[in-house]
Amino acid sequence: MMTRLEQSGKTQDYAVTLRNRAGLSANQNLLVWYRELYRDQFKDFPEPPALSVLEVGSGTSPLKQFFPHVITSDVLDLNYLDLVFDCHDIDKFDAIRDQSLDVISLTNVLHHLKSPISFLNRAANKLKPGGKVIATEPFFSRLSTPIFRYLHHEPVDFEISEPELKETRGPLASANIALPWLIFFRRRDWAGDLNENYDVANSSVRFFSSLSYMASGGISHKLPIPRWLYRAFFPVDLFFSRRFPRLCASFFTIVLSRR
Repeated sequence: MMTRLEQSGKTQDYAVTLRNRAGLSANQNLLVWYRELYRDQFKDFPEPPALSVLEVGSGTSPLKQFFPHVITSDVLDLNYLDLVFDCHDIDKFDAIRDQSLDVISLTNVLHHLKSPISFLNRAANKLKPGGKVIATEPFFSRLSTPIFRYLHHEPVDFEISEPELKETRGPLASANIALPWLIFFRRRDWAGDLNENYDVANSSVRFFSSLSYMASGGISHKLPIPRWLYRAFFPVDLFFSRRFPRLCASFFTIVLSRR
């Protein structure tokens, strides 16, 4: 049963999600950032429209603008979504058949989940053998760490003793943006708990962008940078994030394959 604190957080997050979605749609530079991210996420698939793709955490996401075939979902009951359910219970959600999905996509979602490892293991049965989880999350480089810690509104906690959130107050209000980075980079023993369902040893990691997300203003702000200038800056920013990830990358995409 949902606690009063969780119910209050969920109600607040509903309004925040609608506001963020409107802000993102009005920010053309940020839409460029997302378009390039989605191209990169699906670049290894020759025919993305032929895939059965579930996106988890679609409340603010513009993915369906670029890939209309994607099945969108969220825990919040938003009228523009295809499915509404708690992803922590995805294994019990019969509207998605077992072994029916080619891809489960998540962008900046894992760090909001109470137990991301538990979710990933529960989600595995919904994937076809060889199906993929594609997740993009913040990466903590020398450049991005002070930005995320001191200029970003979401909590950063490197000192957690287990790969879970200590408390939950709502799907957006609850977060530790360091959690996925800790799982896949600093505490690889935590990622080992995925080995039964995923080929973790052969997972693919790609770094994505340095300052281009911040230069867009993000969801909450819109900086007065001409679109042509932003589009010219983006590939340079992407190059440096991949050439010197420990120095300046701000995001990473991990691709996990279902055994």
